[in-house]
Amino acid sequence: MYYVYILTNKYHTVLYTGITNNLERRLYEHTHGESDGFTKRYRVTKLVHFEETTDVNAAITREKQIKGWTRKKKENLIEQNNPEWKDLGEELEIVSSDLSF
Repeated sequence: MYYVYILTNKYHTVLYTGITNNLERRLYEHTHGESDGFTKRYRVTKLVHFEETTDVNAAITREKQIKGWTRKKKENLIEQNNPEWKDLGEELEIVSSDLSF
């Protein structure tokens, strides 16, 4: 599976769109500061949206599409399925401190 996901920070001031083939591992990396750069610098660790597909090319295309959108359009996408901007990583129980890879 491939995942396109959107992360935000505590105050929802930053939106980050990414792609991965292992959402659990990737969220662990983001939430534990193992990814240097933008997400670590702005503490972007809250999963607010994700989509899955078996087609890597579809995932790449979708990631590029979302990245090209306005902030308002991204917010609308998030609010379609997550109007309260809950941390889906916590709800799905995929952000754990004892993961082994």
